[in-house]
Amino acid sequence: MSDHDHRPARPDAEVTLPRLLGVLSDPTRLGIVRVLSDGAERGWGQLCAPVAKSTLSHHLKTLREAGVTRTRQEGTRCYVTLRRDALDDRFPGLLSALLDAAATDYVGAHVTELTKDT
Repeated sequence: MSDHDHRPARPDAEVTLPRLLGVLSDPTRLGIVRVLSDGAERGWGQLCAPVAKSTLSHHLKTLREAGVTRTRQEGTRCYVTLRRDALDDRFPGLLSALLDAAATDYVGAHVTELTKDT
C-alpha cells in the first residue's frame, strides 16, 4: 500500500497566534506536543493519555487542523509529527517557551509515550 501524506489543514501563513495559543491551552494537547517535541514521528497508538481513544483522536485532529502537527497514513496506521520548524519560523521561540513553562508547571505530564517495555 502507498503512504498518504496528510498536509496540515492550514498553510503556514494561516496559522494564527490566537488559534495556536487556543489549541495549546488544552493540557492534553500540550502534552501531545511535548511528547512530539523531540522531532520523532510517533504512531497514534504510541501516545498514551488518560482519555478515551475517541478523545485522543479528537485532540490529534485539532492539532492537525490548526497546523501544529502533520499526520501520515501508512496502510491502516497513522503517524504524527510536530511541525516544529514551521511553527518556529512563524513564531520564533514561542513553542520552546511554552514547552519550558509547561515542564516547569507539569502541564501535560499525564501524556506519555508507550514504549516496547511499557
